[in-house]
Amino acid sequence: MNTFGRIFRVGIFGESHGPAIGVVIDGVPEGIALGPADFAEDIARRASGAAGTTPRRESDEPHILSGVYEGHTTGAPLTLVFHNENTRSGDYAAFDEMPRPGHADYVAAVKWDWANDPRGGGHFSGRLTLPIVAAGVVAKKILDGMDIRARLVEVGGCADSTRWDELIAAAAADGDSLGGVIACEVQGVPIGLGEPFFDSVESLISHAVFSIPGIRGIEFGDGFRASAMRGSEHNDPFGPDGPVKNGAGGVNGGITNGAPLCFRVAVKPTSSIARAQQTWNFKTESTGTLQIKGRHDCCFALRTPVIVEAMTAIVLADLV
Repeated sequence: MNTFGRIFRVGIFGESHGPAIGVVIDGVPEGIALGPADFAEDIARRASGAAGTTPRRESDEPHILSGVYEGHTTGAPLTLVFHNENTRSGDYAAFDEMPRPGHADYVAAVKWDWANDPRGGGHFSGRLTLPIVAAGVVAKKILDGMDIRARLVEVGGCADSTRWDELIAAAAADGDSLGGVIACEVQGVPIGLGEPFFDSVESLISHAVFSIPGIRGIEFGDGFRASAMRGSEHNDPFGPDGPVKNGAGGVNGGITNGAPLCFRVAVKPTSSIARAQQTWNFKTESTGTLQIKGRHDCCFALRTPVIVEAMTAIVLADLV
């Protein structure tokens, strides 16, 4: 449900417009140097404010409630809380009657008999990726020698980064949104992480990455292109130091092979758009026009690379 991992266990809690959101991390080794400043860089990478992101700004200051003593982890569960300070809940009042197309409003209301908190998307909000990023910071400290780097490589189907600002501005002017593609690579991965079949590295990373709101696809190495290749083209011959190419994305049989772990992630266009949409009104029992208010990202993919890194680090820390 809201917890992931077996040994390095991450559980998130809170709602977008509630008093606070946070994370409890169990299985953190003792003796790791950790303080609020350690979270600053990755939290800043996720923060809003740039063109194409939501104008909602939060301080995102981490408050460590347990698991750290005199600047080092204790081995007890680590709890971090982030206060929600800049909310405008009135913008979401209409969504009980007319749930947003593409959003979790409707399914959440039906599943929990309209008892869920709908403000700002509630527990389904992208705001909940903040504690995931915080957990990723801790996980990265466990992964000695591994270097995880994710970056945006496409916006709105365009791989030319010099055009992204133009595309985002045009979508925003139309009251619309854009998606994107994130590429992630992990250097220094040892041979042998992962298990065959249900706990393969690809299975676990896919599970974690698809938990990020708005993810629509993932591919490792050659990915879908492999279906059009011959085996002689896709296979990765071995040299004395491991594979000499990396069509498999660093994994054979669900187990890391020593090559860089490489995958790409598709992020959908943000579902909350200003453009008028025709959708069902459950109060009037007729189709009506929905005009979404509020502060939303035109392209949430801009803020997603560090979240992908965090999820990857969480998986690898659990496997380690």
